Amino acid sequence: MLLTSLLAVTAPVRPFLDPRSVTLVAVPLAAGLAIVAALEGRRVHVARVELTLPKLPRALDGFSLVQLSDVHLGPTVDGRFLERVVARVNALAPDAVVVTGDLIDARVEQLRDDVAPLRSLTSRFGTFFVTGNHEYFAGPAEWCEHLTSLGVRVLRNELVKLERDGAVLQLAGADDDPAGRAEHFAEDLNAALGERDARWPVVLLAHQPKSVHAAAKRGVDLQLSGHTHGGQLWPLGWLLRVGQPAVEGLHRFAETFLYVSRGTGHSGPPMRLGVPAEITQLVLRAP
Repeated sequence: MLLTSLLAVTAPVRPFLDPRSVTLVAVPLAAGLAIVAALEGRRVHVARVELTLPKLPRALDGFSLVQLSDVHLGPTVDGRFLERVVARVNALAPDAVVVTGDLIDARVEQLRDDVAPLRSLTSRFGTFFVTGNHEYFAGPAEWCEHLTSLGVRVLRNELVKLERDGAVLQLAGADDDPAGRAEHFAEDLNAALGERDARWPVVLLAHQPKSVHAAAKRGVDLQLSGHTHGGQLWPLGWLLRVGQPAVEGLHRFAETFLYVSRGTGHSGPPMRLGVPAEITQLVLRAP
């Protein structure tokens, strides 16, 4: 009995899985996922979101905001891509277009032609932009000036009032926190919201979702953000939840709604997996 027990203990243990079998399965699976991710990285879909804002007046019912975010014009995203995006945005006939940061990944002189299609965006109230963290690596002041020359209104901790039929939607925009990467840029929600009228709803453009905590304390009705790309490659979105309160989609914090775009382009390799890129069409509804 003892000998049998010793033999059982000292006998070689066969691996549960044969390494060769694992390789035969893993390599084709990885290759297949890479192909799917590459194909999905080329697609952009329109995400339509209808949202009832308690303070939205009846005269603004159906107000349409189209959001672009994290286009990342640069080495793997060019002007032809942006031309196609602009054509699809114009087909939606929005009241206003908003760009919530990380539009570019290089300096103005490198992307002057690629960004030019923005001039062709059409909407009732125009196109509005706030900085993201990637602008701070590429000359943010120069980009703000160049975008202005293309007819884009850059909101730097300020607010504009969009009036339709006697009712007002307030659109505020805040600089992204530069974390020491850019002088004269800093998020200042007190300045961004300083001229708001409490009678009318306010929509805040802020690149990072984490701004929503301060926005909720200040009574913002809706915050539009990007930054996360929704994770871009599943399941990376779970890691982003460590630093951000939300990674994609519609959420609510106290009385403030937050919508986080998955991004219109991509960062790094032109790949997405389970997280499609989007042009967001937000249709605001009165109660």
